Amino acid sequence: MSVFLSSLPLWLSFCLVVVATTLAAMAGPLIVRRTVGLERLVTNNEVAGFKFAVIGVIYAVLLGFVVIVVWEKFRDAEAAAGREASAVVAVHRLSQGLTAEAGGTVRRRLTDYVQVAIADDWRAMAKGKTTQKAGVALDGLYAAVLAIRPDGLRELAIMNDLLTNLDAITQSRRTRLVLATGIVPGVLWVVLLGGAVVTLGFTFFFGSQSIRAQTLMTGMLAAIIFMALFVAIEIDHPFTGPVSVGPEALRSALEAFGDTH
Repeated sequence: MSVFLSSLPLWLSFCLVVVATTLAAMAGPLIVRRTVGLERLVTNNEVAGFKFAVIGVIYAVLLGFVVIVVWEKFRDAEAAAGREASAVVAVHRLSQGLTAEAGGTVRRRLTDYVQVAIADDWRAMAKGKTTQKAGVALDGLYAAVLAIRPDGLRELAIMNDLLTNLDAITQSRRTRLVLATGIVPGVLWVVLLGGAVVTLGFTFFFGSQSIRAQTLMTGMLAAIIFMALFVAIEIDHPFTGPVSVGPEALRSALEAFGDTH
């Protein structure tokens, strides 16, 4: 569900997650007031207020924790994409120190991997899925590097650095593939949505003299809750939708290849 919402245009997702739900929550006090009546609701104020304070604090802590974790993981996705691009550029430059034949093969395999990663990996990650094409291209790059027979300490040192950067590419790719499938588990979304319903539902049963004021307070609380959920939904899949990590770092690395031929 979150991958669907995050793939929508930002304005449409905001309307569905924040505007529509806030308006629905504001209808709650009106319905309860007509059904139960002010006289009976007033008797609940003292007890309901105490319970609402406890529930509100628990839900606020849970919601804040989720938003912070999702934001940190989004930053991890950005960092992984940057590390991968840096390692790609390093491999390309190190290949200049190899023989013409070996270096040319490594650069061709590296270019193939970057192009496939941009074209296929990011398209699959945008849907919360993975693809094997970039993995196959990466295997070809490994094969090209492992086929090198170092001649002397200089090429041995280059070979060692190539393998180190290949490992960085592999780990960075694995990180972004894992994060692309979603950060928040499905069971936690159930708890978050259920907690929002319970927290807002409590506000329906307070007996305020002014129904307009009570409705407005419920709407403001709902807006805050659903805006926080909106943020979590939008960055739950770091490579999906308008708020996402794009392949710009790899594109820049690919453009830099022309400067090091």
